[in-house]
Order: sequence, then structure tokens, then C-alpha cells
Amino acid sequence: MNQNSNAMMGKICLVTGGTSGIGKVTATALAALGAEVIIAGRNKQKAEATVQEIVSATKNEAVQYLLADFSSLQQVRELASSFKAHYSRLNVLVNNAGVFFNTRRKTPYGVEMTFLINHLAPFLLTNLLIETMRNSAPARIVNVSSEAHKHGTMNFDDLGFENSYVGIKAYARSKLANILFTYELAQRLSGSGVAVNAIHPGHVATNIWKNDFSFLGPALKWVMGLFALTPEEGADNSIYLASSPELEGITGKYFIKREPAPSSPLSCDETIARKLWKISERITI
Repeated sequence: MNQNSNAMMGKICLVTGGTSGIGKVTATALAALGAEVIIAGRNKQKAEATVQEIVSATKNEAVQYLLADFSSLQQVRELASSFKAHYSRLNVLVNNAGVFFNTRRKTPYGVEMTFLINHLAPFLLTNLLIETMRNSAPARIVNVSSEAHKHGTMNFDDLGFENSYVGIKAYARSKLANILFTYELAQRLSGSGVAVNAIHPGHVATNIWKNDFSFLGPALKWVMGLFALTPEEGADNSIYLASSPELEGITGKYFIKREPAPSSPLSCDETIARKLWKISERITI
């Protein structure tokens, strides 16, 4: 990063999916730069262990955790409430938590599980925390998307993927939603001092591949590890977007390897973005 160890001193950062992979690396780097870091995870034991690891590695005692399972919108609401009960500011929100399911999983919300966790949960969390971020400006939101979004389509009549579910198609749709959300939110936050950008972290071998692959999950992760980026390499973009002074005031962009990059034409369709926002709002709020 080429930043001094106090570059984020006085900043409060929330990193979702912060107990492993890219999220854990991102949280550790922000703590090393002096930020007060809160990681969000599902498992208390794992979250506690991660906090201790980060504190030990960075010598920064200002690391905490909050618990939430993003498959439950109620738990997302509780996460936001807990955060606001303990913190009056939020300078950086990294929407990093993500999943891939090889088989379709129903939810009570009329969408399938990938769309719920990868899009609706961060959509809700961000909206619940947005006033706190406005009051903390300058502030930044980093949405972890993927180049897979270029293979995504947005069928508003079948967000549950009830017809012909394919895991990679569901994942691509959720990542497309991440970018549509980013661009629409950037417009809504224009002039507020809150910047929002999306990133592609690269093809990283993380635990996202463990779901629904049974004994093949670890093997798939191992095979991917032969040619994929490490979590440390994948997290570089998130860390850069969250902390670099060079990005001050930059908003509404999609980044690959620290550089703005073109996203798919579909992701730039403002009509689709507005419709996605309204539907997401109706489901979550």
C-alpha cells in the first residue's frame, strides 16, 4: 500500500465476511493502518479467533466483531442496530461477504439464496447505515463484485431462479446486481461526501467454493489455488479503495487492479438499476 501505519487513524471501518479470505485480509490491513475495525461474521467462535489474530498481527487493540447471518434480513437489521448502538461514525463500509451455491436454495423472500446474501443483504445493511456514513463524511463504500457480472442477466420475474437454476448464472446475476446498486447509490449520494465504488478482486481461491460441492469443495479450492490469486492478492483492490488518499472523491466506478475499468453495458442501464432498487427496497425495507 505504501502508506504509513497511521494512515487510517481515527477511521471506523466495517468489513462484512471478515472472518476469512479477502475480508479477513482487508480487515487486517485496515487495522494495520491504524483504523478501528469491526468485522461481521456468522460464527462467534470464529469471529473471536479472527479478532485475536488481527490484534496479534497488527498490535491494534481496536478490533471488534458483530454477528449476523446474511441469509436472514432480520439479522442484518440487528447487525445495523448493534453497530449504531456502539458507534456514532462509520468511515468505511466494505460489503465483502459473498457465497456461491451450486444448487438452488429457496428463501422466504421470493428470491434464491445467492441473490439474498450477495445483493439484498448488503443493500439493506448499506441503507440502514447510510445516514451514519453521511454524518461521517468523507466516507467510502466498497462493494465486492466480480467480472462474472458480465455473464449475468436480470430477470425480475424470476429472481427465485425457479426455472433452470444454474449456480454460476445465479452468482453472475448477484454480481451484476452489486454493480447496478453501486452506480445507482453513487448517484443518490452525489454531493454527500460518501463515495461508493465496486471492485473485481480477481479469481481468488477462497471458501466461497465450499458450498454444495460435498467432498469436491476442498478439491476444487485446491485446484483453483494452482492458478488463482491468493486472498492477499485479491484483497489489494479492496484495501486500496478503502484507504488510499488517491481515491478521495472518486465515486461510481468499477475497479480492477486499482484501475477504473468498464463494466458490462447491462450494468450501466439506469432504468434497470432503478427498477432493481425499487424491488430490493420493497423486499428488504
